[in-house]
Amino acid sequence: MELRTATLPELKTVYETLLRPAFPPAELKPLRAMTEMLEDGCYDPLVLVEDGEITGACFLWMGVPGWTLLDYLCVSPTRRGGGAGGEILRMMQELYAGWVILGESESPTEAPDTAMAERRLGFYARNHALLAGYDSEAFGVRYKTLYWSDGPVSDEDLMLQHRFIYESRFGAEKYAKYMRIPLNPDAPPLPVVPWDQ
Repeated sequence: MELRTATLPELKTVYETLLRPAFPPAELKPLRAMTEMLEDGCYDPLVLVEDGEITGACFLWMGVPGWTLLDYLCVSPTRRGGGAGGEILRMMQELYAGWVILGESESPTEAPDTAMAERRLGFYARNHALLAGYDSEAFGVRYKTLYWSDGPVSDEDLMLQHRFIYESRFGAEKYAKYMRIPLNPDAPPLPVVPWDQ
């Protein structure tokens, strides 16, 4: 079993077979955006390979050195519930030892499926994710902010790097229109729009 960077053909296959069925359209980047980010060197689509078969993936969106955002985590339906997701997270932390890895998980209070959102948060907590002291919103979807690191990190540092990852890709105008880091809990929700607006 190994976790390694996907080739471009593997990225396309994983997108169609694992990501597209597992994520709602509002949460899924277009494949074109992922391939551009990979070519630009700011994306690391890691795949879990077992006996020559891709059975899971975690895609990382790179920030400044030492910081990254877990963009997607997905496991093949045949491997769900068997510990593959936790193994991917463990291997991801080994590959990126010493880094702060940010994560986002849909907020249960806003999610269409509250029980699923709560299970995801529980899964991340069991796999050593720490809960940051702020939430975020991207393209109308509200998230709890998580992170993995060797020790506690201040919310100010987390927010600074979290904002940088998005703003460096989108630019200030698009960021201001579609992103909120941190999210003011009293703010009205942004409209849900496709990621590539």
